[in-house]
Amino acid sequence: MYIDIIIEVLMAVLRFVMNPLLYIAAFFAVYLGYRRVKRERRFFRIRILNGWSELTSFLKINWMESLIISVLILAIGLVVPNEFLLLLIAVSILATIAFIFHLLSPIVTIAISFSVLAGMAYFGQTFTVLNFTFKGFSYENGAAMTVALLAGMLLIVEARFIRLAGPRFASPVVQQTKRGRNAVTYFSKSISVVPLFFIIPGDAIAAYIPWWPQFSLGAKEFSLVLFPFVFGFQQMTKRTLPVYFYPKYSRSVFILAQLVLIGGLASYFIPLVGVITLISAAILRLFISLYYKIQERTDRYAVAPLSSGVIIAGVLPNSPAEKMGLVAGEVIRKVNGKEVFTEGELYEALQVNAAHCRLEILNHQNEVRLAQHVVHSNDHYKIGLLLVN
Repeated sequence: MYIDIIIEVLMAVLRFVMNPLLYIAAFFAVYLGYRRVKRERRFFRIRILNGWSELTSFLKINWMESLIISVLILAIGLVVPNEFLLLLIAVSILATIAFIFHLLSPIVTIAISFSVLAGMAYFGQTFTVLNFTFKGFSYENGAAMTVALLAGMLLIVEARFIRLAGPRFASPVVQQTKRGRNAVTYFSKSISVVPLFFIIPGDAIAAYIPWWPQFSLGAKEFSLVLFPFVFGFQQMTKRTLPVYFYPKYSRSVFILAQLVLIGGLASYFIPLVGVITLISAAILRLFISLYYKIQERTDRYAVAPLSSGVIIAGVLPNSPAEKMGLVAGEVIRKVNGKEVFTEGELYEALQVNAAHCRLEILNHQNEVRLAQHVVHSNDHYKIGLLLVN
């Protein structure tokens, strides 16, 4: 029996790679990288990250998170109707193609899919697409609790993803202030996937797809499904540096995740609480995005030209600047002992000692620190700095 289960797991993985949502999301990951590189070359004539970085991040699945959530789903006994998964694929594909990644939050796609099917059950409606009949399901049979708990766990994953991917893919964009000077905003947009195992009892899938893998436990049959939950986010920052903005943004999503989990547990006793939790959380998740968007719509820029030195807009990976610990938002006041106020003066000062670079930096806490690095012949002549003119 154990060998049969292992075979079915492997077959479920093969079915996973046949899911169209996976390939559509991967295509848009490539497109995100293309747009970012094109934007960076336009403003700085060089790209910060490789154009395949978004796809690499997308394909770098965190199997540990997937395994933990899958084990919890199976241990708690959360059963998800196959109609819900099919509709979730459609909703996720539409949100991805629309390129509005605010809608790709798991709580939003899950709430929409759940509301449609629960509404169909309430009004007694059905519809058929490609031989699949969507009948809807009642929230009173435990579905509300199942979906709410699932959404809460995925929101935790989303919060972690925002905290890690937000600063990494924050791409500098040059804008003009009202005074006609150049300043920098940061735009981050990314997409990811979390594969989760589900066991659907009976012939819910086999009735439509006879070749779908199934295995028996006693007298009952189950269909094993490995489903790709695709989620993404997008955000522009202006007044706050990405290194500080995204942890704060992530914390808000994490708090929302906890509230959803509490609501999901409460729906075990009162199913309607689960419905209210899902709809309210979806609205709150969109409100969080809107709130931070409005917060960043000010005339203040975290990175703008200063009279006291040259401010850093970005740092190239594996460059001398990165090895010196330089980060966006810091101000270079002296280079090799010479005060600098423009990009031209900075590079002139670098030539004073072409083999060694010694900088005086004003960090984010307005504290002065020193950084130095031996410049090698194969290092970038600009030591990997993106600066604001």
